[in-house]
Amino acid sequence: MRRALVAVGAMACGAAAVAQPRDPLAPLPVQPQDQPQPRAAPPLPRQYPPSLANRPAPYGLRDTVDRLGRSFDGRAGIAIINLSEGWQIDYNAGTLFPQQSCSKLWVAITTLDAVDRGLLSLNDRVTLDRDDLTLFHQPLAAKIRGGGHTTTLGALMFTAITESDNTANDKLMRSVGGPDAVRSTIERKGLGAIRFFNGERSLQSKIAGLTWSQSYSIGDAFYKARSALPMPIRRASFDRYLSDPYDGAAPHAVASALARLKRGELLSPASTARMLSTMGQTKTGKARVRAALAPGWKWNHKTGTGQVLNGRIGGINDIGLLTAPDGTVYAMALMTIPNRSGGQAQGMMQAVTKAVIAAHQQQRGG
Repeated sequence: MRRALVAVGAMACGAAAVAQPRDPLAPLPVQPQDQPQPRAAPPLPRQYPPSLANRPAPYGLRDTVDRLGRSFDGRAGIAIINLSEGWQIDYNAGTLFPQQSCSKLWVAITTLDAVDRGLLSLNDRVTLDRDDLTLFHQPLAAKIRGGGHTTTLGALMFTAITESDNTANDKLMRSVGGPDAVRSTIERKGLGAIRFFNGERSLQSKIAGLTWSQSYSIGDAFYKARSALPMPIRRASFDRYLSDPYDGAAPHAVASALARLKRGELLSPASTARMLSTMGQTKTGKARVRAALAPGWKWNHKTGTGQVLNGRIGGINDIGLLTAPDGTVYAMALMTIPNRSGGQAQGMMQAVTKAVIAAHQQQRGG
């Protein structure tokens, strides 16, 4: 009998196999303290045709990415990998950027890896109550405040990725072993320069200069506690996070991990299909990469957006797999710390996406 690593109050039930869909990217039905420094990412296995193994990235695209990165008002990190030809374009891609909700991807991969190892099932049921509430975006809160909410690990994962629900993500993280389990997965699979902190409540509190109290989950208590702090303390905490983000990740490592996910190197075929399908149903980030998609192109992704202090955003990101109509896949990590509003970051993401699509179409004569 398999053991479910679920949190206190969770109820284990029988595992059910997840069938792999015909199209790995087709939607699937919706099922109801600081860590050590990360090690360098290993080189990607060369699984593309030998005749293309040393093919360089399109020079025009490389120049465009460099120009967009240099002209960005703030800090930008860009990594693009063509999975068919093996080339990669990096701009400032070895620097650690705040992930924010992009880190929910590693919680989901940790969950599916536990499924692959027979440690739990996505059908395992868990009950959430008021002690599970977090802060900021948490659509599940309405159901929980109504007297508790019982659901499955699979449903929590889907909600965490597609709606970026902080409460769903924190409960899922605790159910699969906590932050140490996520960090262990990142290390064991050699994902490289990717950090994971202690969940949404701990991360957002520390960024604001607070220590989490469950009372902050009630109404606007967190906002009041944050506003009560002297501005020098808030600014110092915010700047400390941006200079050395507790959840930091290098765009190069993120894009490489996405490429490995797509190649089936991180999870079983069934779990890979579920992960990609879930990412394809993400609802957030309509003004980022998705706003620049040409007809027939697909974007399976996860977004991340940080807190705002005096008009400055603590990270705004979009990471995922861009698929052309002919099946060519580009793993992309677009990560930023804007000096001003998030609109400029979204504009840069759209410009990079349009450049990738234009270069692809030019290479193929239309």
